[in-house]
Amino acid sequence: ADPRAGGAWPTPVAHDQRERSVPGAPLGYTAAVELSSDRLVRGKQKARSSRNPSAASRFKLGGKKEEAERLRKLELIRTPVLSCYRIAVISLKGGVGKTTTTTALGSTLATERQDKILAIDANPDAGTLGRRVRRETGATIRDLVQAIPYLNSYMDIRRFTSQAPSGLEIIANDVDPAVSTTFNDEDYRRAIDVLGKQYPIILTDSGTGLLYSAMRGVLDLADQLIIISTPSVDGASSASTTLDWLSAHGYADLVQRSLTVISGVRETGKMIKVDDIVQHFETRCRGVVVVPFDEHLAAGAEVDLDMMRPKTREAYFNLSALVAEDFARAQQQQGLWTADGQNPPPQFAPPMPGQQGYPTPGQQAPGHPGGHVPGQPGGHIPGQHAPGQPGGPVPGQPYPNQPGQPGHPGQQQPGPAPYGGQAPGHPGQQPHGQVQPQPGHPAQHSPAQ
Repeated sequence: ADPRAGGAWPTPVAHDQRERSVPGAPLGYTAAVELSSDRLVRGKQKARSSRNPSAASRFKLGGKKEEAERLRKLELIRTPVLSCYRIAVISLKGGVGKTTTTTALGSTLATERQDKILAIDANPDAGTLGRRVRRETGATIRDLVQAIPYLNSYMDIRRFTSQAPSGLEIIANDVDPAVSTTFNDEDYRRAIDVLGKQYPIILTDSGTGLLYSAMRGVLDLADQLIIISTPSVDGASSASTTLDWLSAHGYADLVQRSLTVISGVRETGKMIKVDDIVQHFETRCRGVVVVPFDEHLAAGAEVDLDMMRPKTREAYFNLSALVAEDFARAQQQQGLWTADGQNPPPQFAPPMPGQQGYPTPGQQAPGHPGGHVPGQPGGHIPGQHAPGQPGGPVPGQPYPNQPGQPGHPGQQQPGPAPYGGQAPGHPGQQPHGQVQPQPGHPAQHSPAQ
């Protein structure tokens, strides 16, 4: 007889070993709380802001020649963008550092330009871009698309973004694949149309496929394509095949001016000839950048430029300069300014602290507001409002906003507020007088947004 059959024998308690989620919590809540970078990353430093002009000088490249080359690249990165420049980061293979590259490149551009830079998660398979910065909101790209009729200012959009210490803003995608896959081509185009009026540079972290709906819009609207590969046989082959497919499906021009990033997401042994991979992609793309392995990036947590190794940060700085080399072409194609000097950019980007300004034909000399522009009566620059027009950039300060650019009548160029003015979407008086309202986008000169 079973001795446990008696009533005095204690009944075993059934224990469910599975972890129970918080009742009513949204999908991903447990992971966000118990698998956060604060709990999992050892020796995590307190986030420091990288948004100061001297932050770029924290790593030195060498002597005078190297420093001169660095300043040349910095001037490229700070080229004014008068419309919206769109960067698509793609890869057919997962886990190659696509999201890491998007975040690190966006953070570098935001730090060096002191401008508003946005990264969008367009991955239909529950992308992880939202985990690379400290989340300030639970809103997703789907929420923003649904709110498009009510987005009339920068501050309206800011409620849907999270900002890193570098100044990079991100819009996350939903962690539920059943929801994230509903973000389609039409939604992406509508979102870019609204966001492009407030952000001069937008990066898109795409998925691993080429045939999902939103990818068509990502490729059609992209000014710059960045292909991510790894220093491995399968990673390089996958990236090269991606270029072949794009060239065969109407994107040959985009491929020709694309960039390839050899991302060291994991330590690579000596068996792989990385130089041969670089040589292959140099024949197919405009440029190639090798990003070395970095423990901070391999952790998969929030990206902090100050915690990267100097060589890694230098690689992303060089990548930013390569991207910026295409700013002029994109704006010339839109007729915003030309290479022959007939319609030059209204302002150069700000020089480094202590560096003297550099006027060019059709420009005002820095430090001389309201000066006469040679060859233009009264110093009036075409497409600008003459009254109250400030002079050139102050060293270390952002270049001013330029409303009324050709092809964009009355549109205020997003960017930091010049000379103590209010940033776009903030209450305050516009530095160039009243801006003509866009259809569905009223002028933002009134204190009441």
